[in-house]
Amino acid sequence: MFKRLLPVLAACLLTACAGVARAAPDTLDAIATDFVKLSLEAGVREDGYVDAYYGPPEWQEAAKANPRDQATLRKDARALSARLAALPAATDPLVQRRRLVLTGQLKAADVRLSMALGDRFKFADEAEGLFGIRPQLKPLSSYDPILARIEALVPGEGPLSQRVDAFQNRFIIPTDKLEPVMRAGIAECRKRTARHIALPADEQFTLEFVTGKSWSGYNWYKGNATSLIQVNTDLPIRIGRAIDLGCHEGYPGHHALNMLLEQKLAKGRGWIEYTVYPLYSPMSLIAEGTANYGIDLAFPLSDKIGFERDVLFPLAGLDPSTAATQVALGEATKDLAGARLTIAQMYLDGEIDRETAINLAQKYQLVSRPRAEQSISFTETYRSYVINYGLGQDMSQAYVEAAAPDQDGRWKAFERLISEPTVPADLLKR
Repeated sequence: MFKRLLPVLAACLLTACAGVARAAPDTLDAIATDFVKLSLEAGVREDGYVDAYYGPPEWQEAAKANPRDQATLRKDARALSARLAALPAATDPLVQRRRLVLTGQLKAADVRLSMALGDRFKFADEAEGLFGIRPQLKPLSSYDPILARIEALVPGEGPLSQRVDAFQNRFIIPTDKLEPVMRAGIAECRKRTARHIALPADEQFTLEFVTGKSWSGYNWYKGNATSLIQVNTDLPIRIGRAIDLGCHEGYPGHHALNMLLEQKLAKGRGWIEYTVYPLYSPMSLIAEGTANYGIDLAFPLSDKIGFERDVLFPLAGLDPSTAATQVALGEATKDLAGARLTIAQMYLDGEIDRETAINLAQKYQLVSRPRAEQSISFTETYRSYVINYGLGQDMSQAYVEAAAPDQDGRWKAFERLISEPTVPADLLKR
């Protein structure tokens, strides 16, 4: 009897041993889960690291209760990158893109954690590591011809920045008119976006006015198609901000992007990594770039003039006949957006001191000293993040407008950018 059982016992032992030896294969979903948990713990260690989270609440509680230190988090981020690189190639193009996005997110986590641990990077190296693109910056002298063109729009005595600032101060929204004007602007941005992009039926936002911030507006995405949009009132708000902020923070900007990623990827495909948004990551170049370009997409120039003249100016108690001039000056100053990046690079790389940076911001961003100080404060807080606005906008615009010659086609291309796995390198493809 014993002899007859020996082969059976041997077979059972071999099967058991093989079970121990064969570990379950790694998966993209498993790595994505570990990435979310790592991001949440990094967010406990650095305030502002996580811009939005709407995944399992117990993961967030666990992160708060027992976060890894930043050195361990960096080591584990590198281990996750190695696991990701070892996965077999996917055949589904969308899964391939998902993997590329996660690769960039983990690289950014490595760089940001390294910065927290004391590593210092040159501006361009930092930007490339965090946001997935290396900025090519122009010298400030290349913006002098743009200043010369703007001189013709605002003639007079004194520094051009003072003349431009004084001119734009004619379009400040009175405090008691601020909320209705902002709500009207956001509502129109939503209306124009909804013509081209299907928005969740239950989507909504809360609008708040705040002070004491280095930014002028912010969208805090809460999940379930809900956002908190905050407007900073430290400085007087001009009429042009109603459309700009409504599109950028709302539709088709941050609110729309986060809703679509949640709806189509986090919930639609169960891709858990889309429940967390690390601020210092390539996602931000896509988010800020499309949010800025979304203003022009939703409001071609003639539409912008018409809506401000016919709706916003009367609502704010301003002279509608001056709307076209106000918009024209705003359009002219857009060509100076790259100067902000160059000033940030010079300041953060130690080539100029803070006072010089403020003076250059006044000259090349055509703003008052208080607004220049706010701009430099933003740079001090968010560092190379500033590339995501001007550079991200230029890249988004070039990609979308190369995709289609007409507005309907451009809206479709834009929707793909904000609802599918996208890396900054995708914007360089034509």
